[in-house]
Amino acid sequence: MVSKQHLLTYLYLLAYILLSSGVILYNKWVLSPKYFNFPFPITLTMIHMGFSSLVAFFLIRVFKIVSPVKMTFEIYVTCVIPISAFFASSLWFGNTAYLFISVAFIQMLKALMPVATFLMAVICGTDKLRCDVFLNMVLVSVGVVVSSYGEIHFNIVGTVYQVTGIFAEALRLVLTQVLLQKKGLTLNPITSLYYIAPCSFVFLFVPWYLLEKPEMEVSQIQFNYWIFFSNALCALALNFSIFSVIGRTSAVTIRVAGVLKDWILIALSTVIFPESTITNLNIIGYAIALCGVVMYNYLKVRDVRSLQNSVESIAERVAKDLKMEKKSSDLYIPDDVMNNSGGGKSGRNTSPLDLHVDEEAPLIPSSRVSHLGRNQLSSHKA
Repeated sequence: MVSKQHLLTYLYLLAYILLSSGVILYNKWVLSPKYFNFPFPITLTMIHMGFSSLVAFFLIRVFKIVSPVKMTFEIYVTCVIPISAFFASSLWFGNTAYLFISVAFIQMLKALMPVATFLMAVICGTDKLRCDVFLNMVLVSVGVVVSSYGEIHFNIVGTVYQVTGIFAEALRLVLTQVLLQKKGLTLNPITSLYYIAPCSFVFLFVPWYLLEKPEMEVSQIQFNYWIFFSNALCALALNFSIFSVIGRTSAVTIRVAGVLKDWILIALSTVIFPESTITNLNIIGYAIALCGVVMYNYLKVRDVRSLQNSVESIAERVAKDLKMEKKSSDLYIPDDVMNNSGGGKSGRNTSPLDLHVDEEAPLIPSSRVSHLGRNQLSSHKA
């Protein structure tokens, strides 16, 4: 019998998979010249950012559903602006790729995301070059190369756009960890959109003005408000579903759901867009890359669990030290011991911690041991 809580979690996962797949397929349909024929990816991205900014503003400032974080001018300039720049770049390049290559091939190329994230993390100093992870990255890269070689409608321009978008997104993720987390600032999807979406809109305005605005003035474009409203609404709902899934499931479940979503999306894209032909070499290459991605996810989850275990052991040690400290304060100490050599009247009262230190224990008072444990605990959390 499935409990109500588990059933709700499965529904959130299903909503995440459907929304994530739906947004990608919807964007492809809107941008593709063969269907809705709106070949302006920057404009579409700006519509998403503008709509998300407006909704986030109402949720935070008007309805006050979520409280804004304490944002200083320094944090905004040094953190939010560079993160917004790479976020805008990843969306711009990723959406532009839909004009040149199929959804199925885009999903196969997205298997490079762990490789890009790992490389950016090593370059920025947030991760170390490990042999096991490096071999997984090689396996993923080989799989993507094989899959690309088997692509019938291979397009170098679309591939470059998609790979550039992947590396821009990887750098955004690393910058988020380096800049925001080190400052102790955590943003949920609503506050992220509130601060990052308007800034991303501004960054996208420059390439839009130079690249797409002149073409929009001379070409006959169809602008259906309901199409763009529903498209932006789906993108916004995806952000909220990710937030709900993260709050209710583990990292393993999210990663497995992501792999399942990729396979579903590849299968659906071949049905909705008949020109998306998948070859045997595509499948073999993607399977190889997926093996590397699964192993990478396993290593990351294992690292997280070992870190959690070490944090829990430190917390238990701290609790034990505090308990021993409380017991030691209840010990009976004779009056002659309480008086030091300087005389009972003028000398200070010596605590039990000063009188007895176990030679096998660390040569610091247990109160300082507890403080050290708390420092270690906080450093592990950071």
